[in-house]
Amino acid sequence: MLFGIAYRMLGSVTDAQDMVQETYLRWRLVAGDSVHSPRAWLTTAITRLCINELNSARARRETYVGQWLPEPLIDERAPDPADAATLADSLSLAFLVLLETLSPTERAVFILREGFGCDFADIARIVEKSETNCRQILTRARQRLDERRPRYDVSPAEAEKIVAPFVTAMKNGDLQAMLAQLAENVVLVADGGDKPGALLKPLEGAGAVARAMLHAVKKHGMEGEIRPASVNGLPGFVRFENGHAKAVLAFGLAGGRIEAVFVMSNPEKLRHLQPT
Repeated sequence: MLFGIAYRMLGSVTDAQDMVQETYLRWRLVAGDSVHSPRAWLTTAITRLCINELNSARARRETYVGQWLPEPLIDERAPDPADAATLADSLSLAFLVLLETLSPTERAVFILREGFGCDFADIARIVEKSETNCRQILTRARQRLDERRPRYDVSPAEAEKIVAPFVTAMKNGDLQAMLAQLAENVVLVADGGDKPGALLKPLEGAGAVARAMLHAVKKHGMEGEIRPASVNGLPGFVRFENGHAKAVLAFGLAGGRIEAVFVMSNPEKLRHLQPT
């Protein structure tokens, strides 16, 4: 639960793990008998730590080179359809990017209420606002997010029929086969950090996206091991080379086509991924 709060707040696996560790270090300094509800204490501690971390991280992200995407959460097992739908809705890459538009306090209120069902009384205490204010914050956050929130509606079984041919076509350099799987208004979002040649802005349109991906394959290759994986609840894959993750791709699917492609190749965001 603590990792779930921290990851949704920060969009970083390594930072979320650090927040969990710091929370438990602080917990060890507290006399157990003096804490009425350990769960409430831990939730409060990690949320406040994450708000502080976000306040300092926002300045760094304003100077981030290119598009910022969260560190990917990878599950190489095929998830249960119901679980996948829940995961994709709350942890999808596109939605975590949208959460970046909220202030740290707004993000905390939204995550605690929508993601973990916390009572408004507890949320108010954690963020040090009134219950009325927290309800207003949640309403505004919902409205802002719902206006832009993407909806992907393809089951894992259907996703395999779309993604596998697309990846094969990409390996083979087959432009027409790639176009057959892409929605006309598909968007490509890539986070390469400050790597030379990284895509700095989202790219839209089936032709532009397919050609950009073919260019990347020609330039960087697809050598090594390609492992299908669930990436934040979305179908995708991880490319490993010489024991290191080189790239993560995730696909947002709707209406039987690929509507979004997320590419993460910033080495700093892939360090937590290890071949098993």
